[in-house]
Amino acid sequence: MSYVARNDRPTDKAAAYLEIESEILAVLDGEPDRVARMATVASMLADAFGDYFWTGFYVVDPHRERELVVGPYQGTLGCLRIAFGRGVCGTAADTRQTQIVKDVHAFPGHIACDGRSESEIVVPVFGPAGELIAVFDVDATSKAAFDTVDAEALERLMAKVFGADA
Repeated sequence: MSYVARNDRPTDKAAAYLEIESEILAVLDGEPDRVARMATVASMLADAFGDYFWTGFYVVDPHRERELVVGPYQGTLGCLRIAFGRGVCGTAADTRQTQIVKDVHAFPGHIACDGRSESEIVVPVFGPAGELIAVFDVDATSKAAFDTVDAEALERLMAKVFGADA
């Protein structure tokens, strides 16, 4: 799939990520609230990339062991809860590694929250002490929409927004 830019973004995907990262960091400067930070990241990324149709966070539930609960997102109805190890989001939470899925229908145990999803990337989100606080999930309506450029850019952004550098 070719990268689709929105809002006069650069046509190079890596450059577009650098531009939106700078904008996100400027908007969030001084904002300590984690939910506000998540909502802003989901909104701004959804608006920046034309091939993102679902963009959001699944947060580690502090009251239920090894379970994610839907957090701030942009898009159609998301799954409310996902167990660690289940689907792409649960796998990312369980392994603490970014998952790039070129064809969700070929992923064992994929959870179809929206039948239009064809490919997906899920990035673990770590807090300042290195603890897993959430996963960031992006779905696309075309196969192979995500690659290492997306992974590296999203991992870098999550570290700057939520990690030790935040």
